[in-house]
Amino acid sequence: NCKSGSTMRSKDNFRRHALSRIPIDRAEIASFCRKHHIRKLALFGSILRDDFGPESDVDVLVEFEPGHVPGLAFFTMERELCEILGRKVDLNTPHFLSPYFRDQVLAEAEMQYVTT
Repeated sequence: NCKSGSTMRSKDNFRRHALSRIPIDRAEIASFCRKHHIRKLALFGSILRDDFGPESDVDVLVEFEPGHVPGLAFFTMERELCEILGRKVDLNTPHFLSPYFRDQVLAEAEMQYVTT
């Protein structure tokens, strides 16, 4: 069971839509992304829709640095994000997504972290 993360909120590089639904600690997300060689992290799915509720999971899309392959650490990352966001997390990369809806997800995803 995931515990709630920090409640610090920042609008730097974060969109208000997701922030209005769950607390997202920008510094903690940035640290997580650097630790795991993530170039981009975005939210998609129900967190961006009106049907997001107390029991909803959070769909997370990540893009790794070129050449980085996380291997089994991918599952550890999913658990870490669960702790950070205080929700069950479904972690994906663009390649994991079905080609039938990949383009729509990429177009609608709400970017939360991008390396500078």
